[in-house]
Amino acid sequence: MDTQEQAIRVVIVDDHQIFRTGLRAELGPELEVIGEAADVDAAVGIIERERPEVVLLDVHLPGGAGGGGAEVLRRTAGISGVRCLALSVSDAADDVVSVIRAGARGYLTKTASGAEVTAAVVRVRGGDAVFSPRLAGFVLDAFGAGTGETALADDELDRLSAREQEVMRMIARGYAYKEVAAELFLSVKTVETHVSNVLRKLQLSNRHELTAWALSRRLL
Repeated sequence: MDTQEQAIRVVIVDDHQIFRTGLRAELGPELEVIGEAADVDAAVGIIERERPEVVLLDVHLPGGAGGGGAEVLRRTAGISGVRCLALSVSDAADDVVSVIRAGARGYLTKTASGAEVTAAVVRVRGGDAVFSPRLAGFVLDAFGAGTGETALADDELDRLSAREQEVMRMIARGYAYKEVAAELFLSVKTVETHVSNVLRKLQLSNRHELTAWALSRRLL
């Protein structure tokens, strides 16, 4: 393989340099590490500047407004083509759910080998969601994505206008109404109206159900 042409461009975000160095050495030739960051603001900056295809993102990071990896995800959500894979020492359900709600495409614990991380990056770049085996249950439980659920995303999305779909994705990822309003240049009242319409059209009761609906249909 010509790695210069085909390697997946990756950024590693973790506040421990020794971990970043060790991970970088263990990743396969399918990946090209184009940068590293150790805190929230530096991560946002390098993602905006370099536009990597996949970000390997620690959950607990210093800096920014204190939101860690989830804050990085929210602040870079509008950058096209960037996918994030959480990679953390934590296997706590709250940590897993928080970054998935914020937009991560998967979650591995740091017990994963370099080969496992490399394979996960390739899958995430291809559009899959990837989880360490024992973490997948947290996601299924939190978002109600049962195995018997049928993905009718296309038909259901047809019920929503383009603007409603934009609002739906942001709300499902955990954005506050004010944040959605600022991002889409709308009033908070207009956002509230869109959310009300989305819930009514999809026959859902609240934003928790909306997040479960969107995740189970791989719309996040």
